Amino acid sequence: MPRPTTAQICLGTFTVVASTVALLAVSGAAGVLEVAVLVGFALALGTLVTLLPLSASARRRVPGPAPVPASDAAPAPAPAPAPAPAPARTAPAGHGYARQR
Repeated sequence: MPRPTTAQICLGTFTVVASTVALLAVSGAAGVLEVAVLVGFALALGTLVTLLPLSASARRRVPGPAPVPASDAAPAPAPAPAPAPAPARTAPAGHGYARQR
């Protein structure tokens, strides 16, 4: 099973924090057990968000372009030549920095 990417881990962490804050604000839980249940639910939700895109992308395969038969293929155009680079300009010796008094 491939490991989650950094973006997936960050999204899961953000989901845990945001859902914990939202659930605690909406529910008004005051007891330790109530808060622990809400935090556990937020942690499960964050884990699900972290792993769900990973498993969906692993199962989904996007087919590549269909191969073109050789008889129907047109010759590829020649690539355009790259423009010549501009000559580098250098300052004459001794004029790199102005003297300040």
